[in-house]
Amino acid sequence: MTLPQVLTPAIENAIKTLFDVTIEKVEFQTTRKEFEGDITMVIFPLLKLVKSNPVELGNKIGNYLVENVAEVTRFNVVSGFLNIVIADQYYLNLFAGIKDNATYGFVTPSANDKAVMVEYSSPNTNKPLHLGHVRNNLLGYSVAEIIKASGKKVYKTQIINDRGIHICKSMLAWQKFGANQTPETSGLKGDKLVGNFYVAFDKAYKEEINQLMQEGKTEEEAKKQAPIILEAQEMLQKWEAGDAEVKALWAKMNQWVYDGFAITYKNLGVDFDRYYYESDTYLLGKDVVQIGLEKGIFEKDPDGSVWIDLTDEGLDRKIVLRSDGTAVYMTQDIGTAIQRVKDMQDVGGMVYTVGNEQDYHFKVLFLILKKLGFDWAKNLYHLSYGMVDLPSGKMKSREGTVVDADDLMQEMTATAQKIAEDLGKLEAYSPEEKANLYSTIGLGALKYYILKVDPKKRILFNPEESVDFAGNTGPFIQYTYARIQSIIRKANFDYSNNAQIDILHEKEKELVKQLELFPEVIQNAAQHHSPALLANFTYDLVREYNSFYQAVPILGEEDLEKKKFRVQLSKKVAEVIAASFKLLGINVPDRM
Repeated sequence: MTLPQVLTPAIENAIKTLFDVTIEKVEFQTTRKEFEGDITMVIFPLLKLVKSNPVELGNKIGNYLVENVAEVTRFNVVSGFLNIVIADQYYLNLFAGIKDNATYGFVTPSANDKAVMVEYSSPNTNKPLHLGHVRNNLLGYSVAEIIKASGKKVYKTQIINDRGIHICKSMLAWQKFGANQTPETSGLKGDKLVGNFYVAFDKAYKEEINQLMQEGKTEEEAKKQAPIILEAQEMLQKWEAGDAEVKALWAKMNQWVYDGFAITYKNLGVDFDRYYYESDTYLLGKDVVQIGLEKGIFEKDPDGSVWIDLTDEGLDRKIVLRSDGTAVYMTQDIGTAIQRVKDMQDVGGMVYTVGNEQDYHFKVLFLILKKLGFDWAKNLYHLSYGMVDLPSGKMKSREGTVVDADDLMQEMTATAQKIAEDLGKLEAYSPEEKANLYSTIGLGALKYYILKVDPKKRILFNPEESVDFAGNTGPFIQYTYARIQSIIRKANFDYSNNAQIDILHEKEKELVKQLELFPEVIQNAAQHHSPALLANFTYDLVREYNSFYQAVPILGEEDLEKKKFRVQLSKKVAEVIAASFKLLGINVPDRM
């Protein structure tokens, strides 16, 4: 039972007994550092119900709690806040209940609960994954893991944008400039090879535009009449008509990309339960649109195009089918959502991890699905996130100026290696152990730097800053975990049984209080789809531990029971660090 759960009924009884008033809610907050107390009750809301001043009211409630609640030892009132001091025994009992619980903070899903499907990554097959995809993947994967930890069944999915003019551009450039290169002959990952041809197309396209403009065409005319774009459009038409040769080239080059993506996903530490492909889903919504027309949800214009009018909802008219009968992105997304629920019949909601430039699109999509009468549509969520910028500026795929995800991970590992070598202490490590450590630190730095920021905020990513071993960084937290593992290795006595102590050092108490928050943080992070809440909780826990480590002896403590408790406390802190970081997709090293 949490502290608010212990105190709420007691406070309700106090107010009923003292003032004959029934309250609906008790508001708590963390006690400010400059005041004594373990938890604070906010008095101000009661002033609407009880005629009194906040100090008098707080004192009366505080005295009642001291007299009637064993866990409350004393209190103080500051303005409209009742700061409550909790007995050490409460925290000792709390710790005894969690110290051997390997799944502390995690909730097991109920068999009949509806599942949540989390979509992330969803790349195009014409280029490698880049820094923007890294944030998308890390966010989506972590949110899926956190929702799972909060007690829900979760499916991880993506939809791969494997068709369209952008794919044909890479295919055409390979035909023209590729000289039959393959990933094997070029020595390049397949996604990088295909991405190079996407850049090559853009270069050739610009040259043709410039040539046509020199011949007197306007820029707009040149863009439409450049031979290479006309060829790409013709290739797309052949693909949609099922041309065998084009389809075979499309399948071959896409497979190169999938093989390349698989390596990146493995190195990044993310996975998926199910894949969807735009080439399979782009026509899915057309039947649904016809049903919506019959129900009067959609309307057909004189040119044959189909729309939905959402002006009464504060939005606008949105096309769902072109006049020639072809699908638009919205049509595809409507069909895909419905198909997913058909495929996985226990799905009761979905989370779409997509950048904030698509905010409007998802407002419209969710509203359409609600209007179509799907009950699960009320449980759809757009995990909207801001862009990732670099000190050098914006990324552009067509010009080949993106920060490649593989290169970024290698750079992070190399940066971690340099810092670790400068710090020394790795003499006893084998080359393989060193390589694993550098990767763990480098990727931990990258992931933590991105996930500690609220998803909605834009990020300026600084690789060097992220690998700092001090401050709110992944390596700082990993180092604290490794420090605790060193303590545990050196603890050459039996510390498995409950320690026989009845008084806590202030620093011990603060650590247990921080540990107590872990289950609630998981639930809040799941509810708000925010790994940042979990990341920053872990940083606070580590700061509290380091303060404890500096203030009290652990293995140097002469009292065996105190020493036993401090080792147990250290071990539990390490377990929570590891569990929290696992939900963020970050590994922790036993030694650093």
